[in-house]
Amino acid sequence: MSSRAGVPGTAAGSVEFRRVAVIGLGLIGGSLLRRLAGPRPPDTGAVGPDGAVCETVGYDRDPGTRDAASAAGHTVAPTLADAVGGQGGADLVVVATPLRALPGVLADLAVALRPDAVLTDVASVKVAARDAVRAANLLGTYVGGHPMAGTERSGFDASDPGLFDGAAWVLCLDGGTDLVGWLALARLVTAIGCRVVPAGAAEHDAAAARISGLPHVLAAVLAATAGTTGLAPALAAGSYRDGTRVAGTRPDLAAALCDGNRIAVADTLDEALDRLTAARDTLRAGGSVLPLCSEGYAARRRWEPGGVRGEWFELDAGDPDLRDRLRALGAGGGHVRSVSGRALRCWRPAGL
Repeated sequence: MSSRAGVPGTAAGSVEFRRVAVIGLGLIGGSLLRRLAGPRPPDTGAVGPDGAVCETVGYDRDPGTRDAASAAGHTVAPTLADAVGGQGGADLVVVATPLRALPGVLADLAVALRPDAVLTDVASVKVAARDAVRAANLLGTYVGGHPMAGTERSGFDASDPGLFDGAAWVLCLDGGTDLVGWLALARLVTAIGCRVVPAGAAEHDAAAARISGLPHVLAAVLAATAGTTGLAPALAAGSYRDGTRVAGTRPDLAAALCDGNRIAVADTLDEALDRLTAARDTLRAGGSVLPLCSEGYAARRRWEPGGVRGEWFELDAGDPDLRDRLRALGAGGGHVRSVSGRALRCWRPAGL
């Protein structure tokens, strides 16, 4: 059971997740179920039976997926209602279904979810997910989430408890987000090895279009263009392999990622097309793409580990301006690395 009391110095108290229900056991949901049920990293403060982060139960509408998860040693409920309502009810419910399935799942949760349970999701598009949650009248304890981790594979068989190691996990922090639930979820997410990036839903979608939607479109274009002749695929090696990796994603999943965030992806494509058009015109005129390559090289180097210098500092969970400070942290490229009691250990780029 959860309790909104117990963190010293915070008026709202705290929430502790003892039982987590994961709905949807594909790559992300299955990996999360495996990770939460496995041994915790040292010094995280996470607790649970037999070294696990917490008690877990999974559910998937596909019987074969349920059987596979059960055969792997996990507790799997026969119905969604059993998953979220059994043994006193789940303290946290993670919806890890495709975005198109979210409204139907939320309709079922509206009658099965414990009123004080925290609800989150892993959808790659946060405004649409938030709108679906609002339509189901479940916005009160909802904290939108998106782990920036994955592979081109899908399904429970592709799941991996190490998938989230070191990954960024966006936790949406909009005006109406319950900060107590947000902090509890941040504690859990950092306990499994992720860094939490606070962001508004709209800001997340704009950023995701640049680093997820655009790469999927460009990878598809590259693969389709190279595949029009017999010689090109025969010569393809590292550059082609790396540039087209996400083109190996199931087409329906890649399309859903882009279609669900269509305006932000379209705006990002406009910017990319401007750069591509300029590069084409430069080459046709006998010029060099060296300036573009230099700009891309510098941006890539900044993204690599150690590319940006920064500093560690702490935020206080009882700070009345915590919401604004967290939003500024995420917007500036910073993150939360751990949550312990009142202390949030954070990293920010130098000068933020």
